[in-house]
Amino acid sequence: MDGICTLANDRVYDQLVALLNSIEAIYGQKMPVCVYPYDDNTARIAAEIARRPNVQLYDHQDSIQQWDEFVRNIWDTHPTAQEHWRQIGSDKYYRVGTHRRYCAFDAPFDRFVYMDADTLLMSSLEQVFAQLNQYDWVVYDFQFKDLSHVYNTSSTKLRELFTPERLQTKIFCSGFYASKKDIFDTHKRSWLLEKLRQGEAEILYDMAPDQTILNYMVMRSGISSYNFAHQLIESEKTGCCVTSSHFQAKDNILYDKGNRLTYIHYIGLSSKLFSRVCAGENIDFPYREIFLHYRYLHEPDKRPKFKSKPKAYNAPPSLATRILRKIGLAG
Repeated sequence: MDGICTLANDRVYDQLVALLNSIEAIYGQKMPVCVYPYDDNTARIAAEIARRPNVQLYDHQDSIQQWDEFVRNIWDTHPTAQEHWRQIGSDKYYRVGTHRRYCAFDAPFDRFVYMDADTLLMSSLEQVFAQLNQYDWVVYDFQFKDLSHVYNTSSTKLRELFTPERLQTKIFCSGFYASKKDIFDTHKRSWLLEKLRQGEAEILYDMAPDQTILNYMVMRSGISSYNFAHQLIESEKTGCCVTSSHFQAKDNILYDKGNRLTYIHYIGLSSKLFSRVCAGENIDFPYREIFLHYRYLHEPDKRPKFKSKPKAYNAPPSLATRILRKIGLAG
């Protein structure tokens, strides 16, 4: 069975609703969706999921606990990560819940596309699933342009493990990928963990914990992979990130130079931003109208009616706010 997976808790409620509605706009309620819980803060999203017959909230506790333990064991092998995280005020483990997307390798789908909660589906995934007939890993992104957010680029061991060609072509963003059940079984996970314990953990980039581990698992295992961004001819490629300002909207779908996007990723925008906008605060951000369309697809009467002038999401703080922050009275 094919399906779509995502990761969420109540902090990303508005984004999850928008994502689920975008999937429904493409597939109706025929495409099964599984939501993995980031943590136990899921009461609100659970109520939303219960209203959708094709959507389930993952509750296989053995699977969740095994992956939680696996990633903790990985970070226990890293020479500097936990010290770094404590310096920035984090717990011993940083954003552990983000690794729970790995539960997709256990259940419930034989083949799946994983999408971050801050994405929206723009096209059918037929071509993505088709590539899984030949490959075990399929992506569509341009993360290969920035190695520094995937691996520790100062590690000498990095280039001992992977050739320059692989580092230029095989890395990917963990916000969107397609794969298969059981490609990382218990035996393979044990093998990977042993390699990390032997010193390979130093190549991991600790500020993108799920992304660096996922890239390591795929590349170190040598499983077959395919990236549309490398394979499509130039005239057919599309971007996917909110940082690209040239996309055009038509009928609530985004296009890149006439080509329909597969998905749009609101990467880098805080979940608080979406919550504030949905609460009625008039903050503008790229492709806001697209997000609001899908967020309120089934309840247009609840869509916020902005009464003030829009404020840019990245506008510098006002003088008053800067003064209050300086004297410790503003967050």
